[in-house]
Amino acid sequence: MTESPLAFPDVERLIVDVLKDRPELAGAVVDNRPPSGFDGTQKVVLVSRTGGAWVDDLHLDQPIVELESYGPDKTAAHTLSLSARTALFQLRGGAYGGAVVTDVVEEEAARWLPDYNRPAGNRYLTRARLFLRPV
Repeated sequence: MTESPLAFPDVERLIVDVLKDRPELAGAVVDNRPPSGFDGTQKVVLVSRTGGAWVDDLHLDQPIVELESYGPDKTAAHTLSLSARTALFQLRGGAYGGAVVTDVVEEEAARWLPDYNRPAGNRYLTRARLFLRPV
């Protein structure tokens, strides 16, 4: 019996593609890499997979992702972070490309995290675990 090769969903691209079109994030850049000339003061949400694991018995990918939310000041960065968190939870139950998001669990709520590489920047970090089932 020959099994078809496993194709892992690109969780960063999945989140970016969905969040960038959300009305509550209008005016913000959502991507997995900083825009050109980025200094931390623009409204930006950076999406990165930072860990997680494939659970073979369950046929389930459990990526850990971080959302770094930046803004021109601390209040704007916090507001953007809250909007991104809310939008992330809206992924539950949706099918995106080759994956179904069966659940989203927040591992660390938005926390202030100064970016020492961008001293003028204002950043909040949110960490979540997604549960993705390839279709």
